[in-house]
Amino acid sequence: MGIPIKQGSRTPTSKSPLPLLPVLLLIFIVPLIVEAQLVVPAKYDGFVYKKRPASTDTIIIEAFFDPVCPDSRDAWPPLKTAIHHYPDASISLIVHTFPLPYHDNAFVTSRALHIVNKINSSATFNLLEIFFNDQERFYGDQTFNTSRASVVNQVIQVAAKVVGKKNLSAIRSGFLDSKTDYATRSSFKYGCSRGVYGTPFFFVNGFPIPDGGSPIDYKKWRSIIDPLVGKNKA
Repeated sequence: MGIPIKQGSRTPTSKSPLPLLPVLLLIFIVPLIVEAQLVVPAKYDGFVYKKRPASTDTIIIEAFFDPVCPDSRDAWPPLKTAIHHYPDASISLIVHTFPLPYHDNAFVTSRALHIVNKINSSATFNLLEIFFNDQERFYGDQTFNTSRASVVNQVIQVAAKVVGKKNLSAIRSGFLDSKTDYATRSSFKYGCSRGVYGTPFFFVNGFPIPDGGSPIDYKKWRSIIDPLVGKNKA
């Protein structure tokens, strides 16, 4: 049965033209937004552990860590132990910062890693371990009533212990340098582009390891890596 249409009402097939100005704005603005989101960094993101060069001939592990995340802290020792079990030429580790927005001072400590890596790349993982071992200093109630400037100053002092007091001014300048801010943001965006949603999060040869956001113990790492090492030898 047909539905009666009241006089003066539009039929279901009638169309009203869109205003021309909004359409033109969409045509010109959307490409600009997309282009802004596709800024490619100058080099591959992440910190290479112990200068073990990553290549298609090595097993590549990528870890996404938040310096003030307790699970990231607990995930680091078994991963490091597993990495050292294998020859340098067989396995590579790249660590990316992924500062979670709900962790206090995650971005500041992540940025400090990028700053120190620029000054002395061999000191980056030393600083990461200091953050892991002293997380309570930068997380939760300890900094609840502390200004951001005070927290940054504390982070600068900790970083100076790793690269030397002579680099204190360089570390301070790093926090004023937009490049280190961009590098830290880029790391987070890179993680998001790969589907990272928490820390720790791991990839092996480009493939995500299940149960992201949880630490992996040494035994589990051996069960993942051993078969791959055997295949490479074969």
